[in-house]
Amino acid sequence: MWAAKHSFSLLGGTKPVSLQVTRSKWWKKIIHNVYPTLQERFEELDHKQKDPELYAPVNIGLPKRRPPRRELLESRLQHLKELRKNKTLEKEAWKGNLKLDLDQVQADWETGTGPHQLRVLAQHYGIFDHLFGNAYFVPRIFLNISYDYDEDTVSPVYRGNTIKPKEAASTPDIQFHSDPDSLWTLILTNPDGNLLDNDHECLHWFVGNIVGGDTSSGEVVCDYLQPFPPRGTGYHRMVFVLYKQHQRIDFSKYRREQPCLSLKDRSFSTLDMYQEQQDFMTPAGIAWYQADWDPSLTDFFHNTLKMREPVYEYDFPKPYLAEQKYFPLKRQFNTYMDLHRDPKQINKEILLERLKKLHPFGPEQPHLPFPAAQPIHHDLSSWERRDLKRKRIGEGKYYELFRGSNRPV
Repeated sequence: MWAAKHSFSLLGGTKPVSLQVTRSKWWKKIIHNVYPTLQERFEELDHKQKDPELYAPVNIGLPKRRPPRRELLESRLQHLKELRKNKTLEKEAWKGNLKLDLDQVQADWETGTGPHQLRVLAQHYGIFDHLFGNAYFVPRIFLNISYDYDEDTVSPVYRGNTIKPKEAASTPDIQFHSDPDSLWTLILTNPDGNLLDNDHECLHWFVGNIVGGDTSSGEVVCDYLQPFPPRGTGYHRMVFVLYKQHQRIDFSKYRREQPCLSLKDRSFSTLDMYQEQQDFMTPAGIAWYQADWDPSLTDFFHNTLKMREPVYEYDFPKPYLAEQKYFPLKRQFNTYMDLHRDPKQINKEILLERLKKLHPFGPEQPHLPFPAAQPIHHDLSSWERRDLKRKRIGEGKYYELFRGSNRPV
């Protein structure tokens, strides 16, 4: 209960009594029930909370045989003994001359914590949720993917790096470790790039029945198509998924005509495909990069896909404007009227006024040395004087009158 300082009369006298403002426990309970936290609101909207066992994540990847603990301890002890026998190793370390073999470090990372770190990173990007639903896998096979940028350099694919569509115009080079007789399937899909159906992906490449890690020996189910994120859609995730086949698979159901330039035919669902073939293949590797729009896509849409280039813009809601007052007190006349005008019209007027001062082949005119100290004619009204001052110093709506080094100090 709330209480404040007050005085009362007792037997003809007044005695000041002060009570501190306090909150009781039951008041906190009411606040907690009426205003739930943001986390509680998210939990209410999450349909997975109703039946956690039904939506529990499932590992669909390749199992890893862990060696016995005794073998691990013996190998570590043997490694320590070899290091202690090497007397020059400590001396080189103290002198700062000890060098590490980066290839060996990479190999140890791939056989150690690398697959689990890669799984966590893929979950962070939302790849498993958008491709496999409630399933995930630990990538046991590492993919080395690169695009030929020019004759001397390449654009490698890591885990979420940015590659422009112009750099990914040609088929990439794929390398991974494999037994000579193993069969593989490689799929490149874009979960963000289906322009016709938001519930499906856009298939960019599908090669099945790859023998021994050589992609050229595989069956091209769908030919390669470069990424084409439209302008205004941000970054698109281009995901490579490698599957290990348990036997040769007939992919005639998924085969597209080549070259496949129809976006409708490239509509694809990784989850549906895997549910049909899960008895014959297991996901084993993953790699992805991000691509956004670049000017080369204009020609790609017009001449390759034979369609108009789509451009997306965010439809902002109209700004709230209070009702106009008959006598707006303590308000400058012109600034009050600008509140009820279209901002695009105001920007257009400022742009036209800036273009009047620009010469197409000459430098920009220098601004006044002391713009705020320039005299103003006394015949102007008060609001006109203030507006002229703002215009000279580039304040408010006149900010776009000056650019870069030409802006007044």
